[in-house]
Amino acid sequence: MSLQLTGNHHLTAITANAPGNLRFYTRTLGLRLVKKTVNQDDTSAYHLFYADAEATPGTDLTFFDWPVGRERRGTNSIVRTSLRVASPESLAWWKQHLAGETVATEEIGATGETGDIGGYPSLDFEDPEGQRLRLVSDGGKGDSHPWVQSPVPIEHQIRGLGPIVISVPDITNTETVLTRVMNMRKARDYASPDGQGQVYVFEMGEGGPAAELHVAVQPGLAPARQGAGAVHHVAFRAPDQEILHQWTARLAEFRLPSSGEVERYYFRSLYFREPNGILFEIATDGPGFTADEPLETLGERLALPPFLEPKRAAIEAGLKPLA
Repeated sequence: MSLQLTGNHHLTAITANAPGNLRFYTRTLGLRLVKKTVNQDDTSAYHLFYADAEATPGTDLTFFDWPVGRERRGTNSIVRTSLRVASPESLAWWKQHLAGETVATEEIGATGETGDIGGYPSLDFEDPEGQRLRLVSDGGKGDSHPWVQSPVPIEHQIRGLGPIVISVPDITNTETVLTRVMNMRKARDYASPDGQGQVYVFEMGEGGPAAELHVAVQPGLAPARQGAGAVHHVAFRAPDQEILHQWTARLAEFRLPSSGEVERYYFRSLYFREPNGILFEIATDGPGFTADEPLETLGERLALPPFLEPKRAAIEAGLKPLA
């Protein structure tokens, strides 16, 4: 069997308002803050990780806190992040819940003959900074780890990442990298809900909503510029470090420039850009966020990997309070 990615690992976006970001993702969306740390390449910025109760790989939505203006939307970028819930009934609950939080939403299943988006019952909305989000029903398949302290009822809680949508002006070279280098499978296509182009679905591993990348072809759009509300990168799952070594060798075999392997302490990473400049990461499932904190108290204190611990006092002095 060929080398396979097993699904979406995490997605990292940008906020310019860490306290507001924390409120929205924990109180409105009911996710658990599982790691409060800093950007390891820019320790003046928080790196906040939201996930399920057990910080399971594939459930992490993360944010860098940078003092920047809003993004300029466009192509050559990651344009929407899906989050999985268990059922269409959960989507109806979320539509009512978000309305109660003064969050505007689209109608459930805004396009397609079945009322689905990309094959799944869906609900589109944005966070207060314009981060484009989509709730999709995964039919309750697979494991879930609800957080008992979430303000969202267990049966409606977010279960993890769903399909990630990227926009490119031309799919030709991107498709080559996805299929020939990354061993994804082109599965189907659908019309973009905004009417701007066709979207092609690529599967990883066993497929399904937790293991799909959707590529919107939108040649009429100008290139995006990152800022608050934008996505910085998407990461895909490699089970362990040995498999990551194989991906490192594979990228080198195809002469695709990469960062080389980077030790992030909670996982090990490999970064590279697809042909339109969108940043991809392959990250290991382990060792995970309990490497330096008990599961019961994840996210309650500023966690620093060992190589940053000697700088704790200076790092803490440079961070804004989250409360």
